[in-house]
Amino acid sequence: MFRVKICGITSVEDAGVVAEAGADAVGLNFYARSKRYVPVAQAQAIAGSLPAGVVKVGLFVNAPASEVCETFDRVGLDLIQLHGDEPPSFLARMGGRPVVKAFRLREPDGLDAIGRYLAECRGMECMPQMTLVDAHVEGAYGGTGQVADWQALTSYQRGEPGESLPPLVLAGGLTPDNVAEAIRTVRPAAVDTASGVESAPGRKDRALVERFVQAAQRAFEDLG
Repeated sequence: MFRVKICGITSVEDAGVVAEAGADAVGLNFYARSKRYVPVAQAQAIAGSLPAGVVKVGLFVNAPASEVCETFDRVGLDLIQLHGDEPPSFLARMGGRPVVKAFRLREPDGLDAIGRYLAECRGMECMPQMTLVDAHVEGAYGGTGQVADWQALTSYQRGEPGESLPPLVLAGGLTPDNVAEAIRTVRPAAVDTASGVESAPGRKDRALVERFVQAAQRAFEDLG
């Protein structure tokens, strides 16, 4: 679906910076309590400014299913990122719209909990297209700059034949300086950052974005 995603885009200008840097996905945050929140009208303008091929991901936290679906359609999103406490049954209410389900990795049973969640999704035939894992910070839903447990994530495995797990998106405290090491350690399908490339919450720094994208792309190429 994508390999390098820059989340928390709040302006057409920053969307252009991200696209020019070569990232293949942007995240638009619809969680009203976030410093990176964008209203639907602004999100439409941002989405409309992006070149073809850049994946548009909408981030939602415990929003009503009807609101998520309506926003997806109005903005012209490509993926829904559920970043809250939505149960598997919520994914079944997305009407076939593609979903990235985010988890905040909590020890000691973080991966087991993710596995149980995905098993429920499989049974309900509503498996997400990708699984995103972020750091767990009490009371926060991402964007904290805290690093996830890379070593724990090295055991994120594909399941038995016919029961493959969704591709893993690594998030949580990724920066231009550590993203290559994170990719080499965890071997995710994709990486995602917000605060790691900002000059202020919701404001992207061109140099940091370019460095992050270049470092991530090189690391993925080295993995083959």
